[in-house]
Amino acid sequence: MVSPVFRWILKREGRLHILDIMEQTIREPRKEISKYAPRLTTLKIPVDLIGSVIGPGGKVIRQIVKDTGAEINIEDDGTVVIASTLAEGAEKAQAMINRLVEVPAVGKTYKGKVTRIMDFGAFVEFLPGKEGLVHISHLDVNRVNKVTDVVNVGDEIEVKLSKSDEEGRNNLSRKALMPGYDAEKEAQRDGERKKSNLHRREGERGGGHNRPHRR
Repeated sequence: MVSPVFRWILKREGRLHILDIMEQTIREPRKEISKYAPRLTTLKIPVDLIGSVIGPGGKVIRQIVKDTGAEINIEDDGTVVIASTLAEGAEKAQAMINRLVEVPAVGKTYKGKVTRIMDFGAFVEFLPGKEGLVHISHLDVNRVNKVTDVVNVGDEIEVKLSKSDEEGRNNLSRKALMPGYDAEKEAQRDGERKKSNLHRREGERGGGHNRPHRR
């Protein structure tokens, strides 16, 4: 049995009346959902990097949850689902995960932290768990006599990845991002520097062979 109200809705005037009420309530779809509305974000990461996101004993993923307030679930196929009631939390969690699985790209600029100081340069962590060397000659456009004159452990600096090899060694340059840097001249200097080092090593080896025998 059809109720009188339902019969009225089926009529054209009933449908138009309901549409009119809906239009007065929401004249057009919202361009963006409320910042307080629950949202799900899905992304895919390489299966072999799931461990990097989870961390030893879940340390890394727990820190992401703590810092963002988001809930994170990772499937065995690398599917990551981020649940958050705040857009900012979801976006921050996604950015942190993307950074953990990012593959270093030659020519890209990174913001990193100085982790170690050596006489010949500074080691910088430019991605989570990934370090590179900024040679003393690439710390500044001006001559640097001592690494600690420019950077110290804990300093955050911008660097450019200039070279990366299959063994995971990364060469970084701070100088390449500074005003007055000339890439062509720098390549020429690097070539001359390599030749000089090669000649010095050959000279040292040759000197060792030519030492007089003791009697």
